[in-house]
Amino acid sequence: MIDTIWQQFVEGMKHTTVFEYIAVASGIASVWYSRKENILVYPVGLISTVIYIWLSFKGHLFGEAAVNFYYTVMSIYGWWLWAKKDQNHQQILHISYSNTRWIIYQLLFFAGFYLALYISLYYLKQNFTPGAIPWADSLAAATAFTGMWLMAKKKIESWYWWIATNIASVPLYFVKQYVFTSVFYVVLLIMAFYGLAEWKRRVKLR
Repeated sequence: MIDTIWQQFVEGMKHTTVFEYIAVASGIASVWYSRKENILVYPVGLISTVIYIWLSFKGHLFGEAAVNFYYTVMSIYGWWLWAKKDQNHQQILHISYSNTRWIIYQLLFFAGFYLALYISLYYLKQNFTPGAIPWADSLAAATAFTGMWLMAKKKIESWYWWIATNIASVPLYFVKQYVFTSVFYVVLLIMAFYGLAEWKRRVKLR
């Protein structure tokens, strides 16, 4: 079992392109910046999402392409929100916990995207997205969509959604032969726990 996984890993690494390395490196850097509440999270993250859109189309993984297109749009939106300042040139948006209303919004947001993505991928799988795994792709995408939206709003709960996304994405990308990207999500999972702790600490210090 372990030997088989290792062989898949080695074989997958041989087929990893320079663009995938760049996408992974910029993705890791983006998460590091988000942990530090640094606005560079967005311009650096855009490098990763744009490359992954191209890689996904190239590999006929249209579900992943749609996810990264959403990331790209939300990165621009988040960049705009994080950059906003008041008359004293102080940041308007600060890290905060979600209240009950926001938690309900999150769950509805997740459920809506999950159902929409699952139904779409289920019906598109035969002719357009043969590499899709509807329930797994929808889970990884819907949690990521929710996390990205909450990150733009600087909600601490965004990290919980990112943790769920990363857990779902590790085996998903490994099965699809994107081995280096699978390892990338392992790194992101570890970083998400650190990011959660860092944002909680920042709220206490404010």
